Amino acid sequence: MGNNKFIEEDFRGYKQSTVPKIDEVLARTNPKTACGEYLRRYWHPVALTSEVSHIPREIRILGEDLVIFKTSKGNIGLVHKACPHRRASMAYGKTEEEGIRCCYHGWLFSPNGEILETPGEDPESKQAKKLRETFKLGAYPVIEFNGLVFSYLGPMDKIPEFPHYDSFEIPGNTSSPYRIDYNCNWIQVLDAIMDPLHTSFLHGQSSGLQFSEGFAEVGEIEFYERGIQYLGCNTRRINDNVWVRVNELILPNFTQAGAAFAADGTKSKYFGRSSFTRWVVPIDDHHCVALAWANFGERGDPIEYNNQEGYERIEAGEISNRTKEEKQKSPGDAEAVEGMGSISSHKGEHLMPTDKGVMIYRRRTRKLIKDLEQGLEPPQPQKTKGEVVRTNGQDTVLKAPKRSNNDREYVKSICSSVMNMQFDLEEMPLKERDNSIIKNLQQMEARGNFD
Repeated sequence: MGNNKFIEEDFRGYKQSTVPKIDEVLARTNPKTACGEYLRRYWHPVALTSEVSHIPREIRILGEDLVIFKTSKGNIGLVHKACPHRRASMAYGKTEEEGIRCCYHGWLFSPNGEILETPGEDPESKQAKKLRETFKLGAYPVIEFNGLVFSYLGPMDKIPEFPHYDSFEIPGNTSSPYRIDYNCNWIQVLDAIMDPLHTSFLHGQSSGLQFSEGFAEVGEIEFYERGIQYLGCNTRRINDNVWVRVNELILPNFTQAGAAFAADGTKSKYFGRSSFTRWVVPIDDHHCVALAWANFGERGDPIEYNNQEGYERIEAGEISNRTKEEKQKSPGDAEAVEGMGSISSHKGEHLMPTDKGVMIYRRRTRKLIKDLEQGLEPPQPQKTKGEVVRTNGQDTVLKAPKRSNNDREYVKSICSSVMNMQFDLEEMPLKERDNSIIKNLQQMEARGNFD
């Protein structure tokens, strides 16, 4: 066989063979890296409350090896793994009323790292007194909230207020904490939230129906940038209904998405809230963890999914414990993002208009990292009128029969009307806002007027 056929078909493997170039700005999050310093200006969940006990537990967060524990008084501590005396691992320490005691020489540390005892040394000696006055075991402040343990790992003179989002307390919802570990860089998992188009293919066409038939519909894609809040809307036409599904990112890593199982676009729904409220937290450059609440109730997912298998399907489209062949037949989010490799390489991408959400949030994150290097502290999530941080991740399904002319623009206009109405009501007191949004949506549907 001659070679002309292959030449004419223009095979490009050899031409395009390259070693992927790592995104050194966004992918590197270890201590003293630019992105690592940026992320350390925020509170992050670091463990499930259920994981913390009187037996110390090793964890790695932002490339730093730590130990989390609970004293016999019930106080939680998060400290450096290495004892400052002779570098023994605090993972083998013994917890007591006042703190954790190193197994090697019995030094006792409080949850804030204070040296309480140095057995074998004269406590009144000048050296021992100076040590207690001038040195502490590295430790970080923690807040336990609703089954998650949060920590701030940055400079103490820059510690922000712990952010409270409206989705923490949605009436009628039950929130169950969970974690899902990913074998890849944090940005690869975070990108998916600002990629609303992938739900139509990955969760509806490529892998069969992982949630509902409605997910397979390719909708109209719109993005909103509001301060450090980013919203990606996939608005689908489902027969005579229009389904506005909103994914949400609040920098640096707070994410929400509409319900996984409760919404399919077939029946009216008014400001239904998210299937998960989660943070994507770097473990190191090659691993990350989603720590989150799965939300169940009238405005979340059905309560029957409130189990480990349910969390895994809500988070990743499929359960995690599957064979390689099963994953190939029906890949979920984990397979998609881990399949990119363990660390982000953005130089080989070919981004398109539907990737706008990914582009704008990455660009803003890079800018905030650069600003911090120049001494400008990054913005924090903003409370509205002294209350809580307003969020917009949701599902809304409205009856809006198909138009014979230019239905695509009609669908897009419904999305714009729904979102702008919500934004207009943002200053309302929290208890009134949700009711007003729901009432307005019902009235819009009843009138058949979405302007």
